[in-house]
This record gives sequence, structure tokens and C-alpha cells, in this order.
Amino acid sequence: MSLENIEHIVLVLSGKGGVGKSSITTQLALALSLQGRSVGVLDIDLTGPWIPRFFGIEDAKVKQAPGGWVPVSVHDAQPAGPSSDNGQDNGQDNGQAPRSGNGLGSLRCMSLGFLLGNRGDAVVWRGPKKTAMVRQFLSDVQWGALDYLLIDTPPGTSDEHISLVETLLKQTSPGQVAGAVVVTTPQAISIADVKKELNFCKKTGVTVLGVVENMAGFVCPSCAECTNVFSKGGGEVMAAEFSVPFLGSVPIDPMFVMLIEEGKRPVYPKGTVVNGKNMEENGTATDGNQEHNRDEGRLVEKYTSCSLRPIFDGIVRQLVTRLER
Repeated sequence: MSLENIEHIVLVLSGKGGVGKSSITTQLALALSLQGRSVGVLDIDLTGPWIPRFFGIEDAKVKQAPGGWVPVSVHDAQPAGPSSDNGQDNGQDNGQAPRSGNGLGSLRCMSLGFLLGNRGDAVVWRGPKKTAMVRQFLSDVQWGALDYLLIDTPPGTSDEHISLVETLLKQTSPGQVAGAVVVTTPQAISIADVKKELNFCKKTGVTVLGVVENMAGFVCPSCAECTNVFSKGGGEVMAAEFSVPFLGSVPIDPMFVMLIEEGKRPVYPKGTVVNGKNMEENGTATDGNQEHNRDEGRLVEKYTSCSLRPIFDGIVRQLVTRLER
């Protein structure tokens, strides 16, 4: 019942740890919300539940309601208007989630991190306990109506993944599980592990929506350069080998890290160009003399100044075009 009003369920997978799945999930959610979709994020990485920290809501508490848990709100839906990100007006609010060009979509999330006493607590569970927790998350969280539910998963192809796929196949209607976004980094050792995840998807019947190559480049916070410190292109080659879409490459941006860790709006040196996008066009470049109040605003508003936002806009548009056509 908790999943029946969700249009599209998307898994974020990788066979390799440390490739940035939670970072990718967070930015997919923010980009979808900025395009007017209502989004939920379910974190089933039970031993590393960091989604609350990414969204800056670690201190929030999960509420109980008849039938299960109520997910924690990151921000509510906002109709388009003069102050919205796209600056367009959608007329009256009809009570539906805003669509692309029509404001900001709501964003909510659920994670084991909300249930721990403090973020340093270790989760020491055997496989059956993990399996039971995954099933409870899928059955007892009251999401309501959503356009997208993104599920952030742990690395590998073990108990949580098997339980997740089996439960989704039982509880969802045909086509509701849209597929998986698979995350890798450019290095050969990462590619080798992520290929196992693609094989897992093939064996379990999960459609691969595309591959995202994370950490493909480094955006220098002190100059205007974006350097491929870990090389680039391995994810695209792997996607071609498995005949799945390649969604894009994402560089490391220290300003995004600062946004998540300190809540500060990203700013960049003049002349910074990321994936062909000049950050001066976004009003996010500075010569060091201009004052910025970098602490004001919600996470989603600050994220619009991030160099990674245009990249994820493009990734999300590819997914939306495929899933909503």
C-alpha cells in the first residue's frame, strides 16, 4: 500500500563502494524537484545511512502514523512565481505536484539514520535482520503520491539487493519499477566491480536506465581549471560494452562538499568552466571582492548555484524523457 501511488521507482546501484551513490542520489532528487517532480528518497544502505546528512536533516525525527512511518520532509512543493527558480507562473495551485516549468516539487526521505541514537552508532546486523528492515521500509513508509521514489542502496549484490528486488516485484504493478541508475568512477578497478552490478540487473530483470560516471574530473576552488585527476571515459566505454545508455560524467566539486558539510552556497573563480558551462552565466563566479551571503536559503536554493546542477539537469531530462514519454 505504501508504494501504490508512486509513479516511478528508480534504484541507484553500484558494485563498488565509495563511488558516490548517496551524492548522486541526492543530486538526482534535487534536480527532479527543481524540474517540478515530487520526489521521495529511501536510504537502504543500513550500515552507512548518510542520506539525512546530505540533506541537512540529521536531527529530524520520524513520526508514526496509522499504518506506518511518515517520511521526513526536506522541503515542500512550491508553485511557480516571481521568486521560483525558473521564474515562470503556473496560474492557480490545483493541489497537484508541480511539473517541470511549474515550480518546485516536494522532497521527502526515509533512512535508518533517523532511527539511530547518534550518527556514530554501528549497525551490527546479520543478513535476516537486514532483509527484514528493507522489507519494512518498503511496506511501512507512507509516501503518499509521488512522481519518483529514488532508492539509495549499499554497494554489492548481497542480501539487501536481493530482498529489495524480490519485494518490489511482489508489491508493485508492472512498469512501476522503472529501473536502475548505475554509478561508477573512471578507474579500471571500479569498472570491474560495477560490471558485476550490470550482470546482477540482467539476472534479476531490472532495467538499466543508464550509467553515471562520478569523480570524472576535479573542479579547482582556487582557479578556473577542471582536471581529470582520475582519468575520464571508463564509464562511457563500459556502458557501450553492455549496450546501456551513458547518462553523463560528474566531476568532483569541493564547493558541493562545502554546501553539504557547511551549508554554504557555492561560488567559483571567474572563468570557471565545467562540462562546457561557464559558471559566470549562473551568477556563481566571483573575483573575490564581491560579498555573498552564502548561508541564507534552503539546500535546494543553494544547489542552483552549484557547478554540478546543469550536469544533473541534463541527466534528469534524459531519464524523464524516457520514463514519461
